[in-house]
Order: sequence, then C-alpha cells, then structure tokens
Amino acid sequence: MSGHSKWASIKHSKGKADKQRSKIFSKLSKEISVAAKLGDKDPDLNPRLRSAIQAAKSANMPKDNIERAIAKSSVNTEANYENLRYEGFGPNKIAVIVEALTDNKNRTASNVRTIFVKSGGNLGTQGSASHNFNQRGIIKIDKKEISDEQILELAIESGADECISHDDYHEIQCTMNEIYNVKKNLEKIIANFISTEIEWIPLNNVDVEKDKVEAAIEFLETLEDDDDVQNVYSNINFENK
Repeated sequence: MSGHSKWASIKHSKGKADKQRSKIFSKLSKEISVAAKLGDKDPDLNPRLRSAIQAAKSANMPKDNIERAIAKSSVNTEANYENLRYEGFGPNKIAVIVEALTDNKNRTASNVRTIFVKSGGNLGTQGSASHNFNQRGIIKIDKKEISDEQILELAIESGADECISHDDYHEIQCTMNEIYNVKKNLEKIIANFISTEIEWIPLNNVDVEKDKVEAAIEFLETLEDDDDVQNVYSNINFENK
C-alpha cells in the first residue's frame, strides 16, 4: 500500500498548486457532463454525478463551471464518450493502468502508445498488467472535515474495510461494489469529499533505483497530462523518492 499512498499524496499536493488548472477543470467538466448524460441530472439521484461534482468542488472549480458542464450534457448529444482502459509496462518494467474517457479511440490509443514507447516501455493487451492490481473503492476526505479518531469509528460504522489517515486527508477503502453504500453512510456526517473512485491498488509494489524514480514520475505525469486520460495507476514503490 505504501507506493499507492505515496503516489496519491504526490498527486494530491501537486493538484493544489498545479498551474495547469484549466486542464484539471477540463477533465472534471468532461466527467460531470458524461455522468449527467448517462444518468439523472440531479446529483442526489446520480452517485457518479454527485462524486464528480464533489471532486470538482475539491479542486475549487467555480459553481458556474459545474453548472455549465451539467447543461452541456443536454446540448452536446452527438458526442459519445467511452470509458477505456489501457495496460502496459513503463520504464523499469513498472506495471501501469491508464483509464481514459474519450470520443476518439484511435487518437487516444495512439497518444498513450507513443508515451509508453518514448519512455522505453510498451503498451500491452488488456489483462497484461491488471493482474498486478486489485480494484477497490477509495473515498478521500480532507482532514479538516473530521479527526483521525472520529473518521476511524465512522468508517467502521459505515461498512468500510479500512481507514488510513495521511498527512492531509483520510483514505477510506471498501469493496468496489459497496462504495456508494459506504459513501451514503458517510454523507450523514461528512459534507465535503475530495474524491470517490474505484481505484486499482497494486498487490505488490516494485522498487526502482532512486536515480530512476524521477523519470518514472515524469512518465506517469505525461500520461496524466493527456486530455483524454482521467486516471493513471502504477505499482512503483514511491517510498524510495
């Protein structure tokens, strides 16, 4: 779990000070629009939309942007977005899973493959890397919302399997099928959430030599910077950083 937690911390802290805020907002807007298009436009009746809006608020996206993204789901009916998963191995043979939301599969596949190749890695077939991971429901809450002791008790009462308190946020884990039931119980006490996602958690972390860790991070960040890529997961052990 150490590598997963470290990478999550790197991304979490990076997001707060990220100069490319427009790129972050663009990805969040896309998720909001797709969630609203596929389900109810009322976030209380649409868990995916509710989670997308909460993530947008955590990233300080203006309310107007959120409302426009929801409205866009009704206007832009011709664009059909697909959720796609790519798997492969990056530098130093680290296993990588890339989740994308795209309206052009060929463009996305080409871009992702190019990033892998330039890093010295290779894109594999579906299943080639995912056997190194386990899918889990991950709910993140800012530590300002609730204390370590209170969140642990609440997590147990809500049906979660595990609760880990990091430097600036709590991470609650559960089976992916139970994520929205657990979230619903948490919402009785917690008003604001950083994110609610099904994440790929590495079963075992891979050590990379210290002088090669920065190159691995650059590879992962390049993947995340692609407009179609929503999430990137790896089994690299970031405790070496």
